[in-house]
Amino acid sequence: MTDMSAIPLVFRDAVAALTSPSPRGEIELDELRPPKRLAPWTYALGAETCGPGGTEATARLVLLHDPSGQPEWEGVLRLVVYLRADLPRDLAHDGATSELGWSWLTGALRSCHAPYTALGGTVTLSSSTGFGRLATPQPEHELELRASWTPPDEELSAHARAFHELVSSAAGLPPVGVRMPGHRPPS
Repeated sequence: MTDMSAIPLVFRDAVAALTSPSPRGEIELDELRPPKRLAPWTYALGAETCGPGGTEATARLVLLHDPSGQPEWEGVLRLVVYLRADLPRDLAHDGATSELGWSWLTGALRSCHAPYTALGGTVTLSSSTGFGRLATPQPEHELELRASWTPPDEELSAHARAFHELVSSAAGLPPVGVRMPGHRPPS
C-alpha cells in the first residue's frame, strides 16, 4: 500500500482533476497500468467507444510527473495520448486525413479551453489485408495518433474533457445532444 503522504500533492491534485469529469455515455473509461520508466510518478486512463457504422476508437491518456521537471517538457507535468481509430476506405487514401487526425486533438484542446505548451506528435495511417487464417474480406484501414503536451498546472479537468472529445471525434460520434439517423444513444 502506498503512503499517500509520499505522493506529491501536485500529482495527487492532477490525478483527481483528470478523473473528475465523466465521459459521455458511449465512452467506456478505465484506469490502466501506467508506464513506469517515463517519469517518477505516472497515471493512465484508457477509453473505448464505437461510433455510427461500427467505427471503433481506443485511446490511452498518460499523466507523467517529474518533480524536477524535464527540459523538453517545459514543466513538471506531461500528458501523453495514444489513439487508434478505424478509418473508412475513402479517408484512408485521402492526403488530408493526417491533418484531420491532428485536428481532432488540437480542436478538442481548443474547444475545451485546455491550455498547453510544447505540443508535438505524429499521425500514422495504415492499411492491412489478412491472408490465410487471418483473411479479411476487405483491407482494414486505421489512424494512429501519438502526441504529448505540457499543461500549465495540475488543473487537468479541461484536458480530460478534451481527451473524451478526441475519442468521440475519432469514432465519428455526433456532438452531445445531436441524434444521427439510425444511431441509438446508450441507455
